[in-house]
Amino acid sequence: MPSMTIKDDEEVKLKIISTGQGEIDKKLGGGIPAGSLILLEGPSDSGKSVLCQQITWGSLRSNIKVVVFTTENTVKSLNSQMSSLGLNILDYLLLGWLKIYPMKSSVVKENPQKTVDTILETIGKSTGYDLFIIDSLTPIISQAGGEVTMSYFERCKAFCDRGKTVINVTHSYAFEGDFLVRLRSMSDAHLRLTIEKIGDKLVKSLEVAKIRGAAQSTGNILVFDVEPEIGMKIMPMSRAKA
Repeated sequence: MPSMTIKDDEEVKLKIISTGQGEIDKKLGGGIPAGSLILLEGPSDSGKSVLCQQITWGSLRSNIKVVVFTTENTVKSLNSQMSSLGLNILDYLLLGWLKIYPMKSSVVKENPQKTVDTILETIGKSTGYDLFIIDSLTPIISQAGGEVTMSYFERCKAFCDRGKTVINVTHSYAFEGDFLVRLRSMSDAHLRLTIEKIGDKLVKSLEVAKIRGAAQSTGNILVFDVEPEIGMKIMPMSRAKA
């Protein structure tokens, strides 16, 4: 049996990033292919942040270091929010495996170009970190304009070509139709979240619209709810369709 170097072992380990939730991984074709540029979009309260938190947790549990840029939380509130879902990240924060950079919406809107440059500079300097989540791009995009946004995605793509994985989270309304189509085309994976009504209950739906380089065939739709201490609770499709 040929010996495997540490570098080879690392490359194998990072080929697929697990979300830590088997049903989600299955829909993604085994997990998120490392080195992917991912567009995660959906309306407010559709579960975008919760899905990002689940991916963060699964990645950390798989020994993958994560950087999160957030306009939605502070370090303290994100830690509390994830803890309430049964996803305890405190040890990873203390060990430096997880870095969280809060971005104030007022500052982002005042100087979107500087915000974009800071995000990209941080990604470039974060040696040893492989997954970067930006939750969310909406306040940046609403002020930055198409040229800045397109340049940002192109530079993200360059980082992904070097092995980094970048998840850009946004509200669907942040883009005009044709521009959104271009960004979806640029991205290696496109995940769309929606809110569905089943009977008298509102649930969240994840559609795997595209995922390039998946290890297995991908699924299409996954329906879930969010419950305290449990986090994402996957609903059987038979029940979801009832």
